[in-house]
Formats: sequence, structure tokens, C-alpha cells
Amino acid sequence: MKLRKFDDMHLHLRQGEMLKQVLPYTVSQCARALIMPNTSPAVLTDQDLKNYRSEILQAAGSAEAGFEPLMTFKITPACDSSSIDNLKRAGAIAGKLYPDGVTTNSEGGVRDFRALFPVYEAMQDLGLVLCLHGELPGAFSLDREEKFLDVLQEIAARFTRLKIVLEHVTTAAAVSCVSALPSNVAATITLHHLYITLDDLLGDRLNPHNFCKPVAKRPEDREALIRAATSGSAKFFFGSDSAPHSIEAKECACGAAGVYSAPVLAPLLKQLFDDVGASDKLADFVSRFGAEFYGLPVNQDFIELREEEWLVPEELDGIKPFMAGSRLRWRLA
Repeated sequence: MKLRKFDDMHLHLRQGEMLKQVLPYTVSQCARALIMPNTSPAVLTDQDLKNYRSEILQAAGSAEAGFEPLMTFKITPACDSSSIDNLKRAGAIAGKLYPDGVTTNSEGGVRDFRALFPVYEAMQDLGLVLCLHGELPGAFSLDREEKFLDVLQEIAARFTRLKIVLEHVTTAAAVSCVSALPSNVAATITLHHLYITLDDLLGDRLNPHNFCKPVAKRPEDREALIRAATSGSAKFFFGSDSAPHSIEAKECACGAAGVYSAPVLAPLLKQLFDDVGASDKLADFVSRFGAEFYGLPVNQDFIELREEEWLVPEELDGIKPFMAGSRLRWRLA
């Protein structure tokens, strides 16, 4: 079967050798991807953005013509509204806000969300999207997303023309909140949060490769995500949040947060949408709703999936992919 190439509206590509290792899996399935800026060092300035985009395109090599990195910048407490115009001119289509300390490379992030009102206003005026990692610093880990919803609602109420994406939602409360807000507010849903709950991280034995931020929640939350993804609502679209870390960085005393899902995106999404009787909703979720929200044309290229059982490898270039060791029904042709 053929599927229109995906828009992955939330992707971590890293830098250097890891970028070269992980990028081909995205390029093989996605025509575009929204690239997260919490690299080290972070993407803060227009020059940072240009340099990172060039590194990505160079890593894409011969596939460059078929893949477009959609660039973002990191919003920090020091972000100045006067810099937003230069960032847009450099190619940014969104800014990503990380609350302080809630995920990888978010140290020194935002705690005073109101102090950045001038930045949100500049983004609103220039037509840039505000992407939010929706967790409140200091709250209990399972409650951080729900506690953040007041922040989302305040920003949305004050900046009514600003497009806002609540990234990688994990709770029924977040799904309900986004559904109730106006059409300028949307959310991304990851592949792994459609499959796992907290039990898959620590229910029987600790599985550090399922550790991500926000952490997976309860079965009823996962069911709410599946309903949202398969509902046909344009408010919910795909963002993998694929976040590769070496096996050593995951299997250690202070394991890194992130699930590496890029190698299995299309097969696992096809399998899940089939299983819940929503195959007709998959194309909109992965290829149309995100493009429309960001004001982009729909992709014109396709991938082909065939129904053939295969085994997800235990390791790819020193990284363990999501669902490693599992047998899947669909694979890329």
C-alpha cells in the first residue's frame, strides 16, 4: 500500500556522527520534519539556525532534494523580542519553549512564562508558531503536564492570533484542554505514547529505553491519545519526538530521556491505526493536519508499505530503537 510521505512535526536529530546515523530513517519516511533546537550548544540565533540547517542538509547528502528540515529556535529567559525577525528571515517557522529542567538540555530554561510575553507577541505578529514542552517545573512528575495547562490557557487567551502547539501530549486532561481551545491551538502526539504506559517503563522490570519526557502515563491516558489521533480532528497531528541516545547513555545510573522511534514510524503507525479500525484516518494524521496548521503545502511524494513480518533489530549504530526485538506486520518496501 502507498502512503503520502509523513510530516514529522517534532524531531530530535542531534549533531555530528549521530545526526548522520539517525537522519536516513527519517528521510526514508518523511518529506519534512520540525527540528528541535535543544542541541548542545542550542539553536539561539539566526546564525545558529543557518549552521544547523546546513549540517542537516549536508548529512542528508543525495537525499537532500527530497527532505526539508523545518527549523526552530530555542526560547530562553534571555530571548529578546527584537531578535525574532532575524530568526524568521533565517528560516525559522517556530520557536520552542522548554521549561527549566524538564527534559534533555533544558537546564536554564523558562520558569517565568509571563516575562516572555513580548516574545510571544513578536512571534504572533510575524506568523511564527509557539511550540511548548508542556510540563511545569517542580510539580510531581506524573502531574507536570496537567499543571502546565493553566499556562497554556493563559497564553492562548492573551495571544489570540498566535499559533500554539502543545507538544507530545500524554494525558487525557491535555487532550480535553486542547480540544476546548480555539483553532489556533493544536497538539502533537508521538508514536511511543500511543503504544506504552508507565507500566512499560517500570511495571515489572525497568526498561530505560522507554524512559522519555513527559513520561508515559496511565492506560486511560493512552486510550485518550489513541482516540484523539484517530478522531479526524485537525487539532491533533503527528510529531514523533524521536530522540536518540546511545545505549550507554540510556543504561546507566542517570539514564537519558528519549525514545528512538524514527526507524519504525510508518510500520507501527499503520499497525495501530489498523488495529483500532481507523486506517482511513492515518494519512490526515501524519501528512495533512500538521501541514495545514503550519501553512505548508501537502507533500507530493509517497512511501510504500508491504504486509510482511519482520523483526525490529536490537541495536542500530549503538542505539536501541523503539520496540527492539518485536515482530511487526508492516515494513517499508
